[in-house]
Amino acid sequence: MNEEIKQLTELQVIDQEIAKLDAEITIEQADLAKMEEAFNERQTSIQELKGKIDAADTQRRDLEAELADEMSRIKERQSKMMQVQTNREYQSLLKEIEDGKKSIKEKEEEVVRIMEASEANAKIMAEQESLVKDEQKELADKKAKVEKQASKIEGQKEKIIVKREAKAKNIKDSALRKYDMLRTRRNGKAVVGVVNGVCQGCFMSIPPQHFNNILKGDRILNCPACQRILFYQAGNDQE
Repeated sequence: MNEEIKQLTELQVIDQEIAKLDAEITIEQADLAKMEEAFNERQTSIQELKGKIDAADTQRRDLEAELADEMSRIKERQSKMMQVQTNREYQSLLKEIEDGKKSIKEKEEEVVRIMEASEANAKIMAEQESLVKDEQKELADKKAKVEKQASKIEGQKEKIIVKREAKAKNIKDSALRKYDMLRTRRNGKAVVGVVNGVCQGCFMSIPPQHFNNILKGDRILNCPACQRILFYQAGNDQE
């Protein structure tokens, strides 16, 4: 294998170690983010329930005030019935009293409905608040765990990065720039083998003459399809 390609291959192994550590941190942080999102959604739900309960209480108080006014008006009309002198006036007051009683019944039923809905919402809110307390502790524990894990991984990364920097010094700047560009574009795989005449990065066949040049190993060559740096890797065609 070409010495420069050998150095790049070894550098890629180091970079893959770093990428693996980064992925571990990302997974832990993603889990934490999901927990935080669920916690925030539950808190929002509690606030919405509280808003519904407060609005229902206001509506109930308004209805109760209307009920009191309606009852007062009925009493006034009942008193007037004793003083009316004509049947027409009597029937008119009687109708107003009946309408008032009907309105009172409707409002009382609405008050009951509001109170039942508020009680149901209050029960749900109490359950949600209980869950929030548990989740708050779990979230705090998860944050502490992630921070500890991230700190540990960062310590491991620092050592590997020192190793990478030392390895990179042995590689030409032009080759290193090309390698870094390919590594970024090709999901961390910039240098791949050619097995049985097939690029192991994109799995496209390599033209015969190009493959012969790769076998010589005297310079850096790229895959015509994916542009990855290639080296010969023995396969079934070794025989």
